Amino acid sequence: MNYFSSNFKLGILGGGQLGKMMLYDTRKFDIYTSVLDPSAEAPSRLACDEFTVGDLLDFDTVVNFGKKVDVLTIEIENVNVDALETLENEGVKVYPSSKTLRTIQNKAHQKLFYRDHNIPTVDFSRFAHPSEIQDAIENGGLEYPFVWKSARFGYDGTGVKIVKRYTDTIDLPNVECIAEDLIPFKNELAVIVARNKKGDLKTYPVVEMEFHPEANQVEYVICPARIPNEIAKKAELVALKTAAAFEHVGLLAVEMFQTENDDIIVNEVAPRPHNSGHYSIEASYTSQFEQHLRCVLGLPLGNTESKVAGVMVNLVGAEDYTGNVLYKNIDKILAMDGVTPHIYGKKQTRPFRKMGHVTIVNKDIAVAREVAEQVKRTIEVISK
Repeated sequence: MNYFSSNFKLGILGGGQLGKMMLYDTRKFDIYTSVLDPSAEAPSRLACDEFTVGDLLDFDTVVNFGKKVDVLTIEIENVNVDALETLENEGVKVYPSSKTLRTIQNKAHQKLFYRDHNIPTVDFSRFAHPSEIQDAIENGGLEYPFVWKSARFGYDGTGVKIVKRYTDTIDLPNVECIAEDLIPFKNELAVIVARNKKGDLKTYPVVEMEFHPEANQVEYVICPARIPNEIAKKAELVALKTAAAFEHVGLLAVEMFQTENDDIIVNEVAPRPHNSGHYSIEASYTSQFEQHLRCVLGLPLGNTESKVAGVMVNLVGAEDYTGNVLYKNIDKILAMDGVTPHIYGKKQTRPFRKMGHVTIVNKDIAVAREVAEQVKRTIEVISK
């Protein structure tokens, strides 16, 4: 099929910043794109060829949108999978598949998938609602501390809580959930795997993630991860096994823990471009967004190696500010060598909302990390 400067239509469910950055590459290739998002102010609205406002979880909305495109992909996994299954049955090519998304959307199902496929993961228990957790604690079936996670609709630190005492369970949302063992670990790592329809696989270098202690959001992504080669290889093999088990088409970001004993265990996955791969726009031969397009369109996979070391800094709304956004001191970081800011186009800021990111590239990862610290201290995302 001819995708370039043709009548071909690529549909994207979700018009957030991931969609916007994917559109950098559809415009580069002159691929016609149609985007569906619930917000009329979604970041992708200005970069696509067609923009539709609609509910991603509404069956009819997704089906009617999908019937008008040749290939349908996602930039967010919280979409109506029954609609995707219907579209697949009617001949629309959907990547990732409804089967894959149905498993990944629910963290309990995701964890059971790992157990069934001998993929190392944290021990866990499933609960229909929080009162069952309290019963398990009282009966000795669950011990403090543990990590509570909502089975569905958790993202960017929401739907996750470390439970250290009984009072921490009182205000938990009344939803299906899991409780995971809280394990000591050295590093949080991630590997992005690219897999196309033929089953060809490539991995990006292992990255190291540093998290904000309060918001449970990634603050820094460091590539390459500052770990021994044998640990990196182990992480890569686990990620490849995970992607192959899902028979995934597209990008799969596999988030992992490196334990105190140097075991690698899977935390969770994202079946799309991911925050841990943003550095690739500046630092890699093929960005994660171009690679995702190559996967879902059946094109040859691109080179995943890095040209230089890269560190990504997330720009999130400052804690005490809500309203029209102002990027304070952005001119100062633009004066730093190797620094590239990406502003997502969200007009309103609020505490810890992802508003953009900054990539720092350098031949020396230590230098890049030092500059990233300067960037973090300098720029502020506040309101006017």
